[in-house]
Amino acid sequence: MKKGINAWSFTNVCDNVRDMIDLSKKAGFEGFEPSFNESGELSLESTDKEITEIKKYAEDAGFPLTSLATGLYWDYPLTDNDPAMRAKAKDIVKKQLNAAAVLGVDTILVVPGAVTPEVGYIEAYERAAEAFNELKDDAKAYGVCIGVENVWNKMLVSPLEMAKFIDDINSDYVQAYFDIGNVLLYSYPEHWIRALGKRIRKVHVKDFRTNCGNFDGFVDLLCGDVNFPAVTKALNEVGYDGYVIAEMGAYKTYTDQLIWNTSAALGRILGK
Repeated sequence: MKKGINAWSFTNVCDNVRDMIDLSKKAGFEGFEPSFNESGELSLESTDKEITEIKKYAEDAGFPLTSLATGLYWDYPLTDNDPAMRAKAKDIVKKQLNAAAVLGVDTILVVPGAVTPEVGYIEAYERAAEAFNELKDDAKAYGVCIGVENVWNKMLVSPLEMAKFIDDINSDYVQAYFDIGNVLLYSYPEHWIRALGKRIRKVHVKDFRTNCGNFDGFVDLLCGDVNFPAVTKALNEVGYDGYVIAEMGAYKTYTDQLIWNTSAALGRILGK
C-alpha cells in the first residue's frame, strides 16, 4: 500500500495545488489527492487546458495524483427532494469525471446523498441508486470509477448494505471509496473492509476518539481508537494494494507540521 494525502489536509498550509504537491512530495508521501471545487484553479469553472496544466505539473514533479475528491455533494445532494437539485448534482458528477479523466486519475470521490428530516431513508436510497445507475455509463465512457464514500449521512450505514448497494448497481465503475475513520462512531473499519472486499477502490484514513462522539472526535493518526494493526491486516487480506489517503483536519498554529506528522504516522501504520 502507498501513502497519499488529500488536499483538505492543507487548510491554512497551502493555497494552491502546486504547493500542495510540492509539500506532499517533500514530506514523504507517494501521491496526492486534489479536490474539485465550485470555483478556483481546479473546479467547475476550470477548462480542460487548465486542468491539463495541473496534470503536467504533477508529472514534471514525478509525483502521482491518486484520485479526485470533492465536497460539493453536501451542497448539491444526489438525493435532494428537488429534481432540479438532483439533476445539478448529476451534472457535477459528470464534470468531475471529465476532470479526473483529464488529470489521468482512475477514481472520483462521491458522497451518495443524505437522509435528513425532509428526505426519508427509502427515498434517499432509491434516488442514489437511480443516479448511479444512470451515471455508471458516463463513468465507463471516461474510464474513471465513481467511488461511493461512507460518510456521516445517515444512509448506507452497514457494510452489508453498502456492498448490496454497489452490487445492485452492477458496474466496475461504481465501487467503494472506504473511509476508515468515519465508521468508528458505530462500527469497526476492519469489519467493513472484509465485508466490502474487492469492492474497495480507494481508502481514506483518519482517526477518531469514540468517547467524544461528534465531529470533534476526529484526531491525528494514532491518537484515536482505530485499531490500525487490525485495519492493515484486513486490507492485506482482501488484497488492497492501492493508496491509503490521509484526510486530516487543520492545526491552528504551525499548520505545516500536520503534513509531516501525518506522513510519519501513516508510514508507521503501513510499515514504511
